[in-house]
Amino acid sequence: MKKPSPKLLTVINTQQITPNMQRLVLHSDSLADFPDDCEGGYIKLLFNNQGKTDLSTVVEGDRPIMRTYTIRRFSATDCTIEVDFVRHITTDLQCGFAARWAMNAQVGDSINIAGPGIINGMNLAADWFFMTADMTALPALSAKIQKLPKDAKGYAVIKVIDHDDIQAIDAPAHFHVIWLTGEESLAEKVKSLTWLEGTASVWTACDFDSMRALRHYFRNDKDVARENIYISSYWKQGISEDGHKVIKQQDASENN
Repeated sequence: MKKPSPKLLTVINTQQITPNMQRLVLHSDSLADFPDDCEGGYIKLLFNNQGKTDLSTVVEGDRPIMRTYTIRRFSATDCTIEVDFVRHITTDLQCGFAARWAMNAQVGDSINIAGPGIINGMNLAADWFFMTADMTALPALSAKIQKLPKDAKGYAVIKVIDHDDIQAIDAPAHFHVIWLTGEESLAEKVKSLTWLEGTASVWTACDFDSMRALRHYFRNDKDVARENIYISSYWKQGISEDGHKVIKQQDASENN
């Protein structure tokens, strides 16, 4: 089957919502074709080799450089998606294409995207839920947590860069949302929490090293069934998305 053509989206709003998070709202009539359940899924932002959005400079036969971001919110009525970007500058240009673009984007700017892709959901029939994320996965967690049952219990442990990066989370009333900042360890905090009774459903997305520690904890120490775990690394320190993809594939072949 032929892959869908990229969609050209226009920036209609940009806002720095916390010291380290930029939120863009992107519009295109073509977004009316997106599935209703795409929130928490992802899109691929397309760039040329210079990190610009003009794809006319991409040589025929070459592929644009792609960077993956979460659909935090989707409106079929308005034909818009909301995308959050961690604000950061790196000396390695390959590592910072999307962040630099988002931080400098103006209303009226445009960008091509591919997608959407949908990530695995949680077992909503479980007795309780354990969600873990860092800032890169905060948009996905924010979307996924809204799909939990209203009477859901459990934890969401979220690590952000700065205290002022803490955001309001629409969580069930009996769900404990725990924020970490600075040098606090995501994995160590998770391990310190009381393990509840019954079947757990786990959703985890963070940096590669934390992901491996948490995977061992959930799979080996707590014996959570693999079908009740979604666990993924969204980035690795000092590595571009392309290099991270290779590392993820190697890790998956060794641990699945």
